[in-house]
Amino acid sequence: MPARVDCDPRHPDFYRQPYVHYTRWHADHPVFFWEQYGMWCFARFADVNALLRDARFGRQITHKLSREQLGWAPRPQRLCAFDAVEAHSLLNLEPPAHTAMRALVTKAFVGRRVERMRDDIVALVRGRLDAMAPSGSADLIASLAMPVPAEVIAAMVGVPGEHVPDLLRWSHAMVKVYTLQQSEDDDRAANAAATAFSRFVHERIAAKRRQPGDDLLSHLIAVRTDGTALSDAEIVSTVVLLLNAGHEASVHLTGNAVHTLLGEGHDTAVLFADTARTRATANEVMRHCTPLHLFTRYALEDVELASGVSVRQGEEIGLLLGAANRDPVRFERPDRFDPDRPDAGHVALGAGIHHCLGAVLAKMELEIVLSELFRRLPGLQLDGVPVVRDSYHFHGLEALHVQW
Repeated sequence: MPARVDCDPRHPDFYRQPYVHYTRWHADHPVFFWEQYGMWCFARFADVNALLRDARFGRQITHKLSREQLGWAPRPQRLCAFDAVEAHSLLNLEPPAHTAMRALVTKAFVGRRVERMRDDIVALVRGRLDAMAPSGSADLIASLAMPVPAEVIAAMVGVPGEHVPDLLRWSHAMVKVYTLQQSEDDDRAANAAATAFSRFVHERIAAKRRQPGDDLLSHLIAVRTDGTALSDAEIVSTVVLLLNAGHEASVHLTGNAVHTLLGEGHDTAVLFADTARTRATANEVMRHCTPLHLFTRYALEDVELASGVSVRQGEEIGLLLGAANRDPVRFERPDRFDPDRPDAGHVALGAGIHHCLGAVLAKMELEIVLSELFRRLPGLQLDGVPVVRDSYHFHGLEALHVQW
């Protein structure tokens, strides 16, 4: 029978090294009820992959049942602005609203538009590395992993570079609400950030209507499907999602990757020797160094799962992406970093209708940052023991001090 697990996600022994726990869970109970979250959780790759695609589950439930019907307390007023921004977020919408909106957004987020940014991203990364090189040491999170993805997605959307610090501050405040462990003060900070972020995007929309450019925001304003355009509220939700998701995961993915490659002594000259090797390495980084570890979905109806778990309509389930990517049933020697593995693959970018909209950009950005970093600083090495963030959902580092 599925087990019940008592494991505090805020305990340092857990969030610093969740993979130790995953190994035990895979062996003892890959499907279990996590007491701290109050939900059934799934660690197996096959289960996670299937449930990401299962139309009986969705990212929201209030389009099916009211909060009163679900027995939920009213949403706190302190999150009203945050909720307004989230109301049209693609991450949370379900068909048919998701289908129509994703079709509109995808037209402005096609691969060829992303590919045209390659040279600009390379120049941006090289500029950062050139500025770092003379010092001989740096915190790689603050100097490279954090600013690069924020500047890339800001440029793609059409936000001037001088506003990037604001975007980072607002994003850091808002993502705390996604952890399910936030305090009331965190809620208020997220709400204030959402208010400022929304006001800023509305101002940018007005500016782009007066003077359109070749950027994502201008295309979101102009795009049409069957004569239908996105509303300003939908554009705000989409831009905030892209700016938040477009940098948060990339920061931790880069930090986790460099920590792994340096900490395990991998030959980076070989890993990034050519385009094919770089792509294989980046793909394995996404599996091995997954930044997003918990993704939740609601049961849209009563569901009986083959694992023996019964989920009632409105109940939430947890999909452990980090654990799925280390499943010993799916991957041989799952804890080994191996770009040449014949069983390559991952669910780091999700699957199904909520597969990461920016997947092409995320992959290209990771390849460029890692290959340029180790080309420019071949003598790179860790400087001390990195500090892991107290954040289970987004597994990453507070800082990554390196020297060369």
